[in-house]
Amino acid sequence: KWPPRRLTTTAAYVQGQSPEPRIREYFYYIDHQGQLFLDDTKVKNFVTCFKDKQFLVFFFSRLRLNQSGRYEDDFPFLSPCGRERNFLRCDDRPVVFTHLLQDATGDRDLLSFCGGADKLTVSFNPEALFMHPATGRVYHPCSERTGGVGLVKSSLAIELSPSFVYASERGQSGPPTHFLWRKRQHVLSNQLAGCFAIEEDDSGAGEG
Repeated sequence: KWPPRRLTTTAAYVQGQSPEPRIREYFYYIDHQGQLFLDDTKVKNFVTCFKDKQFLVFFFSRLRLNQSGRYEDDFPFLSPCGRERNFLRCDDRPVVFTHLLQDATGDRDLLSFCGGADKLTVSFNPEALFMHPATGRVYHPCSERTGGVGLVKSSLAIELSPSFVYASERGQSGPPTHFLWRKRQHVLSNQLAGCFAIEEDDSGAGEG
């Protein structure tokens, strides 16, 4: 199960610290828009986030659950790079889908995440979209290595929202039942619902 969302941390660290000879540790944070920052950056916005595509691809392609025995509670994810340990915590999920793309043939839809464009993608499965009933945020499966659940960025979720179909008797007061995509109505499986069994702190709801 996904650990509860952790918006703040009390972990003591120094960027670039060396707990062992020739080992360096760095600490990062990803917001609900998919922007990556050094964790101790005081002002987190588009100006201060990492934008280099090569770095982002390198970082997120190596991301996995933190089972290092260090900072596991405060930084649930780790992106190892040789002798560097790059720890990551997040506002919601470590994978944030930002764009909907097509593959080179135009036959397959892809979700791109975390600034990696076509280098960081998963296949788009319309029936697997899940709208959280409490927050309204939209999620889609990702690699089990990174928790199995990715957040759909708010601007992309807004683009997709007209395709959600609701039970007529309840209107939009209830959860969507189908997703209209490529002239087909896909029955939503809600397969991700079980990933939210742990009650989360919804204080971030409504941030977009």
